[in-house]
Amino acid sequence: MPINTIYKDSKCEWIDLEAPTPEDMTFLHDRYEINNLLLEDTLDPNHLPKFEEEGNVKFFLLRESTELERKNLNSISDISTKIGIFLLDKTIITVHRMKAKSVIDTKKQLSELKNDVTAEKIALMITLLIMKSFDDEAISLFETMDNIENEIFLKNTNHTNQIRRLYKLKRKSGLNSRVLTISSDAIDKFKLLGLEDSEVIDLKDKQKDVVADFDHLNTQITNLISMFLALSDQKANQVMKVLAIYSVYFLPITFIAGLYGMNFDNMPELRHKYGYYITVGVMAVIVICTFIYARRKQW
Repeated sequence: MPINTIYKDSKCEWIDLEAPTPEDMTFLHDRYEINNLLLEDTLDPNHLPKFEEEGNVKFFLLRESTELERKNLNSISDISTKIGIFLLDKTIITVHRMKAKSVIDTKKQLSELKNDVTAEKIALMITLLIMKSFDDEAISLFETMDNIENEIFLKNTNHTNQIRRLYKLKRKSGLNSRVLTISSDAIDKFKLLGLEDSEVIDLKDKQKDVVADFDHLNTQITNLISMFLALSDQKANQVMKVLAIYSVYFLPITFIAGLYGMNFDNMPELRHKYGYYITVGVMAVIVICTFIYARRKQW
């Protein structure tokens, strides 16, 4: 997409670039004298959040939570997209590969403001919305976890499907937590921008709040997985218990059947008129006595 000037007044100019091409990067290098290494960082889909300063250029590389649902959760690019923020005197340049909700929402907020804003203020607004995207993701994951928990304990659901959903939830939460933890250093550097202390503190508090949410979420998911496995083991033990009880019922009568199945001429009741009925009756009595004994023992 072409380079777009989103906002311009007497105090600052905001330039946004979505899905940059090599020609766009060359223009930014020539026009604003931005180091090519910094520009290359904005092209790496898996680059971690960071802050760098070179000359009059301050560079923030942040990651925003994305609503795109990925089948594989192997890297941070599967749950987030990066946004590069360059600050040069009165100019702010944002570079991102795909549409960024934080950029769109910041543009709407600026249209509602009556006073002029600085480039640093715009960078702060974007970063706050980036942190909010993870806050929204945490709420969504908590709701998903609650649904899985209800299905596990209150409904008879497919356990194979549940363990897959729990694994996916744990992977997603872990990747988000990693992004937020690494973002701490870049968030701390906002104190270098000359913003009001209260604004920087609000940003840091928001980041800490989201980190705490994901730490709590990771703990809850781990506990839920442990309870799920314990419940699965309990159900397996119940099945084995039932099978064991049935084997106790049939063990003595199987022994009698095997005994009378031996080919000997002189066996008790072999020639007796009611020998068969007597043997079956004895087997039935043994089964009934075993059942009564098992009930009394509360097996």
